Amino acid sequence: MGSTPLAGKSAFSCVARSLSDAQNRLAGDPVDLAYLARFTLGNPALEREVLQLFAEQIPFYLRALREARARKAWREAAHSIKGSATAVGAWRLARFAEMAERVDVEGDVAILEGHREDAVAAVAMAAEEACRFVGRVLADG
Repeated sequence: MGSTPLAGKSAFSCVARSLSDAQNRLAGDPVDLAYLARFTLGNPALEREVLQLFAEQIPFYLRALREARARKAWREAAHSIKGSATAVGAWRLARFAEMAERVDVEGDVAILEGHREDAVAAVAMAAEEACRFVGRVLADG
């Protein structure tokens, strides 16, 4: 019995810490370069290659998202954006893409209330921000 409150506090602390980490990730630079360095094992050439590939591919995925009318195409485009963003540490973009994945583009409510357009606008804004940041990083390196 004595361990139950402690277990509750521990679980709460883990959740609070996780939420705090997520918020910090979303509040920082458009691309988490420290994460990218860990992901690429500190290889600067690989970091540049990954960033270049990200910047080249995001416009294609974004176009696919904008043009998607069917649920499957929409989710595939949003999922591709989320995966690419996660690979480089573009947490805001990944979060918006994850939310976009959940939009039912074929649903009446989503169509009537403009959820599809709102999702595209949010993802596009975060993608543009991340790509501008990547452009600056690549120009500096």
